[in-house]
Amino acid sequence: MKKEDELLYDDDQSVHFIKNQLPDDLKQKFTDDDIIYIVDLIYDFYDSKGLMDNNDDEDDDSVVDFDEDELINFVVHNAVTDGVNKYKAEDIAVIVQAELDYCESIGMFE
Repeated sequence: MKKEDELLYDDDQSVHFIKNQLPDDLKQKFTDDDIIYIVDLIYDFYDSKGLMDNNDDEDDDSVVDFDEDELINFVVHNAVTDGVNKYKAEDIAVIVQAELDYCESIGMFE
């Protein structure tokens, strides 16, 4: 992730973007705090894979690749470990995809 990408990311905009992509039943199920918690777990996954390491090389065009199922399993596992058992894997998958779409929309993965 480039330094300027960090400046583009906005937590409030991310939550708003994600909520707009959720089906109505999930909009009622997930609070803003729930979404923030799941997004935090997504970034914990990125960190555990070394994807959040600062790389000062502005010309680094390396491709970041990870298994989305592995990401979802990580989030579900950590939610259960944290004692938050109310999330279903399929619901988390929708939020993960919405977060990835948000990041794509702000050019974070370019």
